[in-house]
Amino acid sequence: MSANLRIFWFLLIGLFSYMEGFSAVIRISPGQSIQKAVDGASAGDTLRIASGVYQQSGIVIRKPLVLIGENHPVLDGQMKGNILIIAAERVTIQGFKIINTGKSNMDDSAAIKFFDSKNCVVKDNILENAFFGLHFSNSSGMTISGNQIHSNALREFEVGNGIHLWKCKDSFITNNKVSGHRDGIYLEFVTNTEAVENLVQKNMRYGLHFMFSHDNSYIRNTFKNNGAGVAVMYTKNVLMKENRFEENWGSSAYGILLKDISDSEIVGNIFLKNTIGIYMEGSSRIEFTGNTFQQNGWALKLMASCDQNTFKANNFTQNTFDMSSNGSVVLNTITENYWDKYEGYDLNKDLIGDVPYRPINLYSVIVEKIPAAVMLWRSFMVTLLDRMEKILPTMTPDQMIDQSPKMKPYDFG
Repeated sequence: MSANLRIFWFLLIGLFSYMEGFSAVIRISPGQSIQKAVDGASAGDTLRIASGVYQQSGIVIRKPLVLIGENHPVLDGQMKGNILIIAAERVTIQGFKIINTGKSNMDDSAAIKFFDSKNCVVKDNILENAFFGLHFSNSSGMTISGNQIHSNALREFEVGNGIHLWKCKDSFITNNKVSGHRDGIYLEFVTNTEAVENLVQKNMRYGLHFMFSHDNSYIRNTFKNNGAGVAVMYTKNVLMKENRFEENWGSSAYGILLKDISDSEIVGNIFLKNTIGIYMEGSSRIEFTGNTFQQNGWALKLMASCDQNTFKANNFTQNTFDMSSNGSVVLNTITENYWDKYEGYDLNKDLIGDVPYRPINLYSVIVEKIPAAVMLWRSFMVTLLDRMEKILPTMTPDQMIDQSPKMKPYDFG
């Protein structure tokens, strides 16, 4: 680079820095129009909205702006559709209480809606009585942090999703609390996105629902007491690590439903008090390591359509059934897990059982085929059948066996 060209670039960078230093701070008080302030602002300006109530909706932002609420001013949409609509780069929405959107599936009415946006931040907002809470379409580089999103809807069709991303990438969803919506977090055609330390509970359908969303990570989230748990469909390269799946009870409820998932990792999670900890169908090449399955109805339902999955070094304790399957051929690896129902011995004291363990018992096979048979649980007849099956296995899958069961549970901290 020549000396003259270097000087030119230094002058240009200095000019931009000089111009940025003159970005304005615009103050807005109750009674003033937020839309007029947005329209009159220049790119890069900051709008500080004073505490109070603003009965305004359909506010459109098409330029880089920072909107900061002081003491959570209330944006009341008066049930008239979307409240904030953003189609721009580098927009920040922070510190608002946003209530009363319209209720429409035609345009997915939302408290804050983003179209074709990049590198925006939605932080520390309170969203109540919104059809959709946060709705993102065809956007990237979004940061969604510290928001509280709650709906009091009574029926599923009356409400949308808390955090909804469609065709988005490279985003970060962290430290949000979502409750009362159809799905807590919904992702479709979303890639390279990370969800960390969110609390998603008491949503009507799924706590987390994602489809066709590859290369994403879900770490240290809690999904509790949602209608049917978490659904993961038609996806590959997923990391689910150190999450909690709790108290998802019901005839069709589970901690996680895995349908047509491949090449993923499920590591260090806790599945506690679910009807089914994990229900798997058509899934392949998933590594299950360091997970705890405790006090579930079924810890794991592994359908015969699943293959090449590995279950290694997990704890299975206090579950009614540890594992169940609908087929006789199981093409998966089960090894070095701890099973509290294991009754074998360890003569050489290496903490590995000397006798293999079969996690599927005869009664679970019967219940899989005849659900009403669950009424016989803990009866003498069921105990007798299970004892006979352990001695002379005839109906349980031959390949469903842990050759190296651990004698003591793992301490995962």
